[in-house]
Amino acid sequence: MGVVVLTSLFWPRRVLNLRDPQCSDDWCISVENVNRTLTRPNISCTVTLRLSSRARRISQRENGVVVYLTDSSGQRYDPAPDPSAVPFNVTLQPQQSIATTRVFEVPAEAREVGLVITREGGFPIGWFIVGYETWFGKPTIVRLPS
Repeated sequence: MGVVVLTSLFWPRRVLNLRDPQCSDDWCISVENVNRTLTRPNISCTVTLRLSSRARRISQRENGVVVYLTDSSGQRYDPAPDPSAVPFNVTLQPQQSIATTRVFEVPAEAREVGLVITREGGFPIGWFIVGYETWFGKPTIVRLPS
C-alpha cells in the first residue's frame, strides 16, 4: 500500500488529445469534438464524446464516470443538466460505439481549458493499483483546442 501512495505522489498527469481513447478494460471514452459559442459573459462549450466497446462477445457498461472542464487555475465546471443526453453507463453491445454530448458554461477569461474524465462514487479499487488516478495524482485531462 505504501508503494501505491508513494508512486501516486510522483506519477505525472496523463494528458490526452482529441480522439485519444481513455479505456477501462474494453470500455472506452474519447472526446471527438468541441464547439464553442460566445454567450456573454461566458463561453458555451459543447463537447461530443464517443463511448465504445472493444469487447468481441459481451455487452458491458461503466458506472461512476463523470466529466468536467477545468482551467489553469484549477476551477471545475460541471456540465449543464440534460436529461435527454445519453448516460455514460449505457450498456454497449460488442464493438458498439455511441456518441453523446455535454454542454458546459465557462467564463470567457478561463485559460487552458481541458476536459477531465474520471470516476466518482463506488468502491475506490484504484487505491490498490500503482499509477491509477487516486490518492495524490491528478486525473487524466484531455487537451481542448483553443
